Amino acid sequence: MNTALLSHPPQADPPEPYDGMSVSEANYWDFYYLGHEVAYEWNNGVLEEKGVSDYLTFRVYDWFIRLLMEFLDANPIADRVGLEMGFRLALPNKVVIRRPDYGVVLHNNPAPLTGPMQSYRGIFDLCIEGVSTSSKAIQERDTVVKKVEYATGGIPEYYLLHHSPQLRQFYRLNAQRIYEPMPVAPGGMIRSTVLPGFQWRVADLDRQPPLETLVSDPVYRDYVRLQYQQERQRAERLAAQLRALGIDPENDAEILRSSKT
Repeated sequence: MNTALLSHPPQADPPEPYDGMSVSEANYWDFYYLGHEVAYEWNNGVLEEKGVSDYLTFRVYDWFIRLLMEFLDANPIADRVGLEMGFRLALPNKVVIRRPDYGVVLHNNPAPLTGPMQSYRGIFDLCIEGVSTSSKAIQERDTVVKKVEYATGGIPEYYLLHHSPQLRQFYRLNAQRIYEPMPVAPGGMIRSTVLPGFQWRVADLDRQPPLETLVSDPVYRDYVRLQYQQERQRAERLAAQLRALGIDPENDAEILRSSKT
C-alpha cells in the first residue's frame, strides 16, 4: 500500500482560550491576532491571554481617557488609538507583540498612524493599561513584565490605571532607559513630558469630577472644554454690557419670557 496517498484530517486547534499555546509569529498575525473572543498577545512564541479589568477600574480609565481626549482636541499634537491595537517590540532577549489598552503617537513620530492599519508598525510615545487583577500572572504582566519591556523598547511614558491607588502608576523613561515614577508636584499634580501641558491631579482619579466643573480649575482650564469656556465668556461680556446700559440681564430676560406666555 502506498501510504503517501493516504489523507489525514487536519489537526484541529484546541478550544479557546489558547493561553500558553506555542505558535509562530506568522501564525499569530494570521490566526490569533484578530477574530477571537479573547484578545491575545504574543510573547516570544507563546500566546498570552489579555486580562479583563473590573468596573471600578473602567471608571477610572474612562475618566482619564476623556481628559486626555480633551487635551488632544485642544492641542492636536498626536493621534491616539484604542481597541488593543498590537505593536511589535524587538527586544535584546526576545520579541513580543503587545496590545495596550490605549496608545498615543506624536505627529513627529517616525512611524505615524495612517490609513486603515490594524496594527502599529512603530513605537508608541505613550501606552496606557487598565490593570487587570483577573489573575496574579496577568497582574504581574501589566505591572512588572510590560514595564520592563516598554522601557527597554523605548516607550517614553507608561501609565497604569486602576481603582486601587496601590496599583496606579505613572512612569517616564530616564536616560538609562529605565522607568521612574513621574514626579508629583505640590497639590498632587502630575505633568506629562510627552504631551506638554497635559496635567492632572492624582486625587481626581478617585473623585472623577464632571469635566464641566474643571473649567475654573487652574490644573485643567487651559485645555478642558475650551469651547464651553469661550461661550461662557461671551455670555459674561454681554451681560456686563447690558448692565452698563442699566439692564438687568437676568430680571429682564425673565420679564421677556413672561410676556410671551
